[in-house]
Amino acid sequence: MSKPQFSRLLGLAAGLGLMLGSAGAFAQEAATPPAVATETPGLSMGTPAQAGPLTQEQANVGETYMAKAFEIWEQRCVKTADGADPCQLYQLLKDGSGNSVAEISMFALPEGGQAVAGATVIVPLETLLTGNLTIAIDGTAPKIYPFTFCTQIGCIARIGFTAEEVGQFKKGAKAVMTIVPAAAPDQKVTLDISLKGFTAGFDAVKATAPKPAN
Repeated sequence: MSKPQFSRLLGLAAGLGLMLGSAGAFAQEAATPPAVATETPGLSMGTPAQAGPLTQEQANVGETYMAKAFEIWEQRCVKTADGADPCQLYQLLKDGSGNSVAEISMFALPEGGQAVAGATVIVPLETLLTGNLTIAIDGTAPKIYPFTFCTQIGCIARIGFTAEEVGQFKKGAKAVMTIVPAAAPDQKVTLDISLKGFTAGFDAVKATAPKPAN
C-alpha cells in the first residue's frame, strides 16, 4: 500500500478570535424631573458610555500576526489591548515531496516546572492516533508523545520539553518527527524540523511570555 498524500495545508489557530461589533447609539430625551430634596441612595446614576466607533487598535485585538522570521521559523503573536502580545515560534512541516503535512508551535513556560517549553503539534485527521508521534533531536533517542484531541483542522498533541531538551534544540541542526498514516499503519511519515534560527527565535518568544505574579 502506497503512502497517502498529506497535501492539505493545516491552519493553526495561534490565538483566540475576538468578535467586535459596533454598538448602535441610543437617543435619550431628558424629561424635566420632579423636584427632589436630596440624592437617592442605593441607585446607580450610570456613567457615560464610550461614544464613537472602535479605534483601529481596538478592532485588531485578538488577531494573529507574524512579528519576525528566524530562518524557517516564524514568531507569531496575538494582539492584545495592553500591547503585551504573547507569541509562539511556528514552523510548517513538509514531507519529502514538499507537501505541507503538520505544524509545530513552541512557547516558553514559567520557570520552576519540569517543562520549560511547550509545543502544540497539528497533524492530518488521517493520522493513526494509536501510533502516537515521536520526536528525535539530532539523532538522539526519540520520545513518544500521545495525541490529545482532534478538531476540524486536524489532530493535536500538546507536549512539553525539559531544559535539557530545549538546550538540544538550540545546539542541534534538525529534529525529526514521525507519525503513522491510518490508511497504511505499517508505514511511517517522517518530517524534518529545522533548528536553524531556533535559538534566536525561542529567546524572542520567551521575552514575550507573561511574567509570574509576585
